[in-house]
Amino acid sequence: MDLKSKREYLKQIIVRKGSMIIAFSGGVDSSLLAVLAKETLCDKSRCILLDSPVVPREAIKEAQKIVKDFGLTLEIIPISLMEDERFRTNPSERCYYCKKKSAGLLKQRMHELGFACVADGMNVSDVDEYRPGLAASTEEGIEHPFIEAGITKTDIRNIARESGLYFWDKPSAACLSSRIPYGVEITSDNLRLIEEAEEFLHKKGFRQVRVRSHNNIARIEVMKKDIPQLLSIQDKVTTALKKLGFVYVTLDLEGYRSGSMDKML
Repeated sequence: MDLKSKREYLKQIIVRKGSMIIAFSGGVDSSLLAVLAKETLCDKSRCILLDSPVVPREAIKEAQKIVKDFGLTLEIIPISLMEDERFRTNPSERCYYCKKKSAGLLKQRMHELGFACVADGMNVSDVDEYRPGLAASTEEGIEHPFIEAGITKTDIRNIARESGLYFWDKPSAACLSSRIPYGVEITSDNLRLIEEAEEFLHKKGFRQVRVRSHNNIARIEVMKKDIPQLLSIQDKVTTALKKLGFVYVTLDLEGYRSGSMDKML
């Protein structure tokens, strides 16, 4: 199936849902789903962003911009993840507990609005990765339109690009807790430290970046092509991150890779 056919098939799937709440983050996946749902379902679609300390403030601003630019409807609802010990202790199935709790809030709002379903941006590329959150969402009845349509992450970016959506090449994102090794407790302090470190690097021009926190050590991941750029300002980076609270600042020579903490399982 070519890209145009996949896009049309996806729209047919969305139409069949009747009405839809989109679990929205402002990333490429949920943003494309939201735009297509708006096109096909009009006022029978709504975005909901669940806010907690694991969501960077920068990400919320970007999500709000996309909502404004494309005339979407957005609700931001707080979720008390940090009160859940199963999440806070950071086991390898952390995402499972997060998605279970998230699904409950999203479904509650779905029932309040009289909508037919909740859908997320999970896609075929996610199926082959370590995604306990996908299992939890599926158990809770969350719909995965991209998976139904056989659409991969690459397809999503290409569909967004060909549709003229400026966010098509937006860097992949993940919640801040993914920067902390499994088994190390998630706290508001270490989330804040990671967020401020990554925000500093974004302002220095690094689009795709992770600051993995190993106790008092910052392990920076950027794209391999960006490593020389980072090394050219290494003194500024070291000074800034130490000022934030890290004792040691390191650069991962393998570069950025999604889910690098999962390799430690």
